Amino acid sequence: MDIIERVLQSEGGFVNHPADKGGATNFGITAARLGEWRKLGRPAAAAEVQALTRDEARQIYQAWYVTQPKFDRISDDYLRTVVVDSGVLYGTGRAARWLQEALGVTADGVIGQQTLAALTAQNPGTVARRVLALRVKRIGQVVSADPSQLVFLAGWLNRTADLLAEA
Repeated sequence: MDIIERVLQSEGGFVNHPADKGGATNFGITAARLGEWRKLGRPAAAAEVQALTRDEARQIYQAWYVTQPKFDRISDDYLRTVVVDSGVLYGTGRAARWLQEALGVTADGVIGQQTLAALTAQNPGTVARRVLALRVKRIGQVVSADPSQLVFLAGWLNRTADLLAEA
């Protein structure tokens, strides 16, 4: 299964949970991101989010969560999946910094030559597990800082555990 298809399955369809800080989402795409993608000058309305097609969601993920942050330059499929999925949940800048921290290079959030060179020198499975460990720590921080997010805890941990199980 390709990375984007995996994300789409994990994210599911339309949701407008009151505790979700992203508001209405469809396939994991928030109203703000959809409005930005469509150049609306505002967040998309809930009805616009609900009408989002799977194909358009795929385009958004490919452009903003794979190509733009240069995650497509990560040659190992498993590590790329972990980093892209982390970017979907916690932002691509944070996912890039987690990758860099896991590699022991400067964590500037930019996938450049230093990061790519470090990737060739380390075991991608080990690096992926380190990224997932940083992700688990972030989950704890989010829930500790805002207990209203407890409702999402099991889903976040299950999604991370599913990735760990593939290591």
